[in-house]
Amino acid sequence: MGKIKVTRCEIEGLCVVEPTVFGDDRGYFVETYNYNDFKAEGLDMIFVQDNQSMSVKGVLRGLHYQKQFPQGKLVRVVSGKVFDVAVDLRTGSETYGKWFGVELSGENKKMFYIPEGFAHGFVVLSDEAVFAYKCTDFYHPGDEGGIIWNDPEIGVEGPIPEDMKLIMSDKDVKWGGLKEAFKF
Repeated sequence: MGKIKVTRCEIEGLCVVEPTVFGDDRGYFVETYNYNDFKAEGLDMIFVQDNQSMSVKGVLRGLHYQKQFPQGKLVRVVSGKVFDVAVDLRTGSETYGKWFGVELSGENKKMFYIPEGFAHGFVVLSDEAVFAYKCTDFYHPGDEGGIIWNDPEIGVEGPIPEDMKLIMSDKDVKWGGLKEAFKF
C-alpha cells in the first residue's frame, strides 16, 4: 500500500526515507515500515527491537554507538521536531569522521536510516518531541560508546539557536572526541 521515496545521502549507507502520506479532512494515514517496500529500495535489514523516547526542548542525546553489537537504526519523530545526526566511524571509509544531519518532525514524517558503524544523536528543537526508532540488534548494556557532540574534529553544525540551553546526560557530557572513538 504505502510506497517510499529513498534519498541516498552523500555518506554511503545513510538514507532519508519519505513515506507516502494519505490525508484528508479527517487526518492522515502513513505506513512507517513495510519490509517489501524497503527491500525493493535495497534496504534489506531485519529489525529486532523498537524504542521510543520523549524529550523536552534542548535535550541532546548522543552521539552514541554500540561497539561489539552495532545497531542499524531507522529513526523518526512521531511529534515535535529534532535535528538528527550520524557520524561515520567505519575504518577505511572515505567519509570516516564525516557527519550528516537531517531535520525530522511529526509534520514532515521523514525517517533516517543509519546503518551499523555510525555514531548517532539528536537535539530537540520543539517544546517536546516523541522519537521512535527500530534497531537491527538488541541493546547491550556496557557495550556503548560515544563521542562528544561538539568535537571540533567532526564539526557538526545544525539549527541549534545560540540561546538554547542544552540538556545532556552525565555520560553524554563526558564522552571524548573522534580520536578516542571506537572504529568499526
